[in-house]
Amino acid sequence: MRKFQIFTAIAATSTLLLAACGTADEAKTPAPGGSGGALTPIKLQLQWFYQAQFAGYIAAVDQGFYKEQGLDVQLLEGGVDIVPQTVLAQGKADYAVAWVPKALASREQGAGITDVGQIFGRSGTYQVAWKSSGITSPAQFKGKKIGNWGFGNEFELFAGMTKAGLDPGKDVTLVQQQFDMQALLKHEIDAAQAMSYNEYAQLLEATNPQTGKLYTADDFSIIDWKQNGSAMLQDAVWANTEKLKDANYQAQTVKFLLGTIKGWAFCRDNPEKCRDLVVAKGSKLGKSHQLWQMNEVNKLIWPAAGGIGVVDDAAWKQTVDISMTTKNQTGDTVLKKAPEGQAYTNDYINQAITQAKAAGIDVNGTSFQPQTVTLSAGGA
Repeated sequence: MRKFQIFTAIAATSTLLLAACGTADEAKTPAPGGSGGALTPIKLQLQWFYQAQFAGYIAAVDQGFYKEQGLDVQLLEGGVDIVPQTVLAQGKADYAVAWVPKALASREQGAGITDVGQIFGRSGTYQVAWKSSGITSPAQFKGKKIGNWGFGNEFELFAGMTKAGLDPGKDVTLVQQQFDMQALLKHEIDAAQAMSYNEYAQLLEATNPQTGKLYTADDFSIIDWKQNGSAMLQDAVWANTEKLKDANYQAQTVKFLLGTIKGWAFCRDNPEKCRDLVVAKGSKLGKSHQLWQMNEVNKLIWPAAGGIGVVDDAAWKQTVDISMTTKNQTGDTVLKKAPEGQAYTNDYINQAITQAKAAGIDVNGTSFQPQTVTLSAGGA
């Protein structure tokens, strides 16, 4: 097992030359409402492969919510080698979905991007250990093998360890974790990074060889960074800062956010339908896994007290503070200084929310109640 340098992937994002996944359909489609106009082609760069993490955008395309706004939106699938904010900054996409600390690091290095819609209001990152290990807090990581994915996904972990008085470079052994839970299941590491909506479910879809039955939540201990004070903002819609000076792009951004709001509200109210849309889109994960993911993602969005997509000042400040003060084992931080310029704005999402309310869309989800989802072996 190897220790590794963190934050290095972020340092490279401003210089990566990435090819966007496909091109927009240039064919002009008649706009709805009989106006005879043409739909505006839009590219949205996702930050990972198709899964329910992006169900709201998939639904907005499938249900015609973007077309209602005169937009022909093409979703660009992400992957290990795709840095969404770089694709956006290079002009290869019109908007991108990216975690806030990663995007701010790229922004500090010159990427001209602005958070215009903070879709996930809460963090979904866990660190998971076997309950039998007795690990229930970051302070107990000392002397342990701690897995994480790197690539900018580890900031909350480092903040949690720092807050607990640990030096990530000396007090733990950092292990480069694959994007699955095999290292924990094989007891090769003591605690593994997991998203509430994805990798944690993989544990509950695995068979306990001693019982022949699936593992349950009782087999594991979860450290939820939301309860630890080191949570950071994640999935947001980013726009091109320079283009936001243009009135047409401003209006387009409001339209795009309005369609997005409708898509996520649809998935809140129709989780099984959105599960099916994601599976049909080509997700490699099964139906029970995707329903779990849809349910958990909804928890990160709803309820939205200020309205879906509105940046909460306190959550933003916490994310920036952690990015500026949390150090890795070489003493580097995510950010060298506070973001300058238009790092985020609520102007466009608030306009979209006003229009969504006028259309009868529930933008707060105050009555949202999560489902109880039963997972199948392997997530089938």
